[in-house]
Amino acid sequence: MQYNAYENILCVMDNAAKKAGIPEKDYMLLKYPERELKVSIPVEMDDGSVCVFEGYRVQHSSSRGPCKGGIRYHPHVDMDEVKALAAAMSLKCAVVNIPYGGAKGAVRVDPGRLSQDELKRLTRRYIAMILPIIGPERDIPAPDLNTNPNIMAWMMDTYSMLKGFAVPGVVTGKPVEIGGSLGRREATGRGVVIITEQILRHLNRCGRGVRIAIQGMGNVGGTAAGLLYSKGYRIVSVGDESGSLYNENGLDIASIQEYLSKRGNFLSDYNQGNPKHMTPDEIITCDCDILIPAAIENQITESNAERIKVGIIVEAANGPTSVKADAILDKKGVVVVPDILANAGGVVVSYFEWVQNIQSLMWDIEDVNLHLENIMLKAFQDVLGASGEYGVSMRTGANIVALKRLSAAKKIRGIFP
Repeated sequence: MQYNAYENILCVMDNAAKKAGIPEKDYMLLKYPERELKVSIPVEMDDGSVCVFEGYRVQHSSSRGPCKGGIRYHPHVDMDEVKALAAAMSLKCAVVNIPYGGAKGAVRVDPGRLSQDELKRLTRRYIAMILPIIGPERDIPAPDLNTNPNIMAWMMDTYSMLKGFAVPGVVTGKPVEIGGSLGRREATGRGVVIITEQILRHLNRCGRGVRIAIQGMGNVGGTAAGLLYSKGYRIVSVGDESGSLYNENGLDIASIQEYLSKRGNFLSDYNQGNPKHMTPDEIITCDCDILIPAAIENQITESNAERIKVGIIVEAANGPTSVKADAILDKKGVVVVPDILANAGGVVVSYFEWVQNIQSLMWDIEDVNLHLENIMLKAFQDVLGASGEYGVSMRTGANIVALKRLSAAKKIRGIFP
């Protein structure tokens, strides 16, 4: 049966509600996104031809505040995936208790096949098409897979030009020079590290000898790898789309990051220190203590969950584990720290950026990182508390925390009219 990301998240929500005794009528509206927009994006290519791309923006819930969520560019994205990611954002913002709802956007495109000018025209037309439903009080996009601060700058500029004045708060994840926040680029990876250290302390597994594998060396995985390496942890395996590396004694992450910083370099061609080369998928089942999936969704599945050797999984990616795989891991006693907690650092600092834009001020990096750590630690304790109270996994505990906050907001506000 084909994997459906949205059905997967609905199943997770239903399970959490059942465990906590939350009546379906209290969270039923969360099964239906408030708004789903699909747009056509015509782009004049450099050779004079015209290509039409498909774009999406889904607003899942605005019960707790403006909708919030990234925009991804990927050739295989579809509406169900965007709906699932939007729902996850609602849950994520509720878990860390920031005043946002959830949204997500996407364009079905392989950005690697576009020139810089084509990418800019695509981005500007996409924002023009979704402009009626976004804004700093309505829905605030941010970077996601294959998008970056430069693309956010084009989005902010397009929206501002069409409005007739600068609106920096329309997107987050912008360059610092035009209203971005210090610490935003590293925020998701930094949050993953905070949560990784917390789960190690909780399980009395502290020690620099802990062996860590990180699938994905992009912004999130790469930042987490660099921070953990600088703290003295042993990173035994890292992977990207080309392949994975493994060294029981630990990899030189600084050297690997320098190598990957050069355009066109991939891990499959990295040989310093004579690491063992594996396929991209083998990192999931490699011999280590902690696995941090930081690539794309649906990486831990029914087909490989039984072969997983780790005792702890910290989900840095969105939706990396299927429902069936989750059941297998739970039975094996694997502790899974869910994505809606582990990778929430990005949206937390996006919230800080939005606040700074609204107030027309800028925080110091020390303030950003301190507030991020405080929020992540509080969320970890909330999830741990719910997990213990109901005798459930951390994933179910996180969803219980989120559903209670979301359903309470909806109940207080009521249904209009």
